[in-house]
Amino acid sequence: MLAAAVVLTGFASCSGTKDKPESAEPFKWQVDQFADLRIIRYQIPGFEELTPKQKELVYYLSEAALCGRDIIFDQNFKYNLAIRRTLEAVANGYSGERSGEQWEQFMEYLKRVWFSNGIHHHYSNDKFIPAFSKEYFAELVKNTPSELFPSELGGIDALVSTLTPIIFDPAVYAKRVNQSAGVDMVTESANNYYEGVTQKEVEQFYAAMMDPKDNTPISYGLNSKVVKENGKVTEKVWKSGGMYGAAIDKIVYWLEKAATVAENEQQRDVILTLIEYYKTGDLNKFDEYNVKWVSDLSSQVDFVNGFIENYGDPLGYKSSWEAVVNFKNIEATKRTEIISANAQWFENHSPIDEQFKKKEVKGVSAKVITVAALGGDCYPTTPIGINLPNADWIRRDHGSKSVTMENITYAYDQSAIGNGFMEEFAWDDKERELNTKHGSLAGNLHTDLHECLGHGSGQLAPGTKGDELKNYGSPLEETRADLFALYYIGDPYMVEIGLIPSLDVAYAEYSNYIRNGIMTQLTRIELGKDIEQAHMRNRAIIANWCYEKGKADNVIEKKMRDGKTFFVINDYAKLRELFGTLLKEVQRIKSTGDFEAGKALVEAYGVKINQDLHKEVLERYAKLKLAPYGGFINPRLVPVMEGDKIIDVKVEYPDNYVDQMLQYSKEYSFLPTLN
Repeated sequence: MLAAAVVLTGFASCSGTKDKPESAEPFKWQVDQFADLRIIRYQIPGFEELTPKQKELVYYLSEAALCGRDIIFDQNFKYNLAIRRTLEAVANGYSGERSGEQWEQFMEYLKRVWFSNGIHHHYSNDKFIPAFSKEYFAELVKNTPSELFPSELGGIDALVSTLTPIIFDPAVYAKRVNQSAGVDMVTESANNYYEGVTQKEVEQFYAAMMDPKDNTPISYGLNSKVVKENGKVTEKVWKSGGMYGAAIDKIVYWLEKAATVAENEQQRDVILTLIEYYKTGDLNKFDEYNVKWVSDLSSQVDFVNGFIENYGDPLGYKSSWEAVVNFKNIEATKRTEIISANAQWFENHSPIDEQFKKKEVKGVSAKVITVAALGGDCYPTTPIGINLPNADWIRRDHGSKSVTMENITYAYDQSAIGNGFMEEFAWDDKERELNTKHGSLAGNLHTDLHECLGHGSGQLAPGTKGDELKNYGSPLEETRADLFALYYIGDPYMVEIGLIPSLDVAYAEYSNYIRNGIMTQLTRIELGKDIEQAHMRNRAIIANWCYEKGKADNVIEKKMRDGKTFFVINDYAKLRELFGTLLKEVQRIKSTGDFEAGKALVEAYGVKINQDLHKEVLERYAKLKLAPYGGFINPRLVPVMEGDKIIDVKVEYPDNYVDQMLQYSKEYSFLPTLN
């Protein structure tokens, strides 16, 4: 089951305030924009209040977070490292003219490759094609010192002939993840999780391992590549001494240092167990680590590091490598503690069938965190909330930990102030005023509810394993968690327990969600294409289903003004009822593993796009000259040394995206070019 929600904040303005670094100049949030992407900086408020030992711990964990960068590039596509290193060699060593249209196009392509951790768009999964020509690419390579290029592809001529069709031909390795109905999702996906095998062979391979009577199963296939050797299907495990071992050994090196400055014995045990898992690749050890990690509630500093989320695998077995280093925002966490304390109330009052409710909610914990470093699949783009572990049985028996990344949402919001988005797509001043006043709290509460309780709510029916929904599992799980959040943010109980001042907070979230789900998220998709990404599908499912089912009562009204389309909520109470009705059905689908019903729901509401509306939205959005996707530059943590001892850690805020990417490639590149 997937839990890390990439619930984008969109372009809402933020009414809250945070501590800012003292400076004579205002902090510059957005530092670059190209293609459909924008680069943002985030701050680490509260870092100076940590103890020297906690800062040292954060520093070591942050270094571990950066050491896995090559892994995610290679997981996304077998030739990503070859392409990245070739492009970087040109950027570092090209002796020709570094100006003009084609040079700018080259640099934009390189920046896109960095942003998406490869040559496929981070959200749509489609391969993006450079605007510069094949001939210019060959010229760039031939006028760059040959010793700068990866040697695994042979000499310059071999390198150019190998990479040219991969980079420039739209039909070659066209999609990183292909979940289209009826295709072989393994052979038609360009990711590097499988090689020489078919979807049927992979499914048979793992089906033979699984015991349907095992109620504490390991996460089969989580940390390996499936290949065929001598006619036999087998796994190449990601571990020390195995595939990705060179990078994993560096991660382990920094984790071992982190263990020496852990805040307490429990945290040290968590880190040491993770190290043992990395060294052995044993998925039983990974479960042991997760049980220990979810039980560590006293440490202020925390982290995610490992093969975690399976969005990149259409079959849902393989997980991408990711890392997040953080510490608790103690004041803001009071909000999530209220939610956690009321977990059983929320479960008891859920609109789902009684048989699918948990009789006893265990181990639910939630906190608001301040992110200090992002790595792997969380960098440059990152979720704004995470709920882990993913294993259903660990959630059932031991609970889960949820986080809301409030300094990340704040950076998103600050970078969007005054960009004209709400003026263009919101129907009237009432909508805009609701967003200005309550949008920040509404968005953070949605994330809190989605992560803290949504993913952990409900239970499977006896005999349901949890993987029956296959390629539809991810969007349906995100749909379920979003519906939980939407249903409860509009409950009067939220006012009663002091989480919101009034239901206006819910109304702000409902307006933003429906507008985004039906219309404005289409800015992230090329005209003529379907919705592919799991979170985008989930938002489309909810918004489109509610619009259709609410037509009789005019719950959501499509309005026109000056040739422009708007979607306006007329009845917030009835919309909440629709959220509850759909939540009941999606929970039934998950709990019973009803593949056909899940497929029908996703295909009917979450895939296809009204082309006339899409064209209109893209034209309106283009006039704003905005980029729909945001990613981040990491702050730089600089140790202050006294001899060979770290006595403090200082924070710097770099503002050059290209410099950071080249630095990371120089300092954190450990894997062979082809794996």
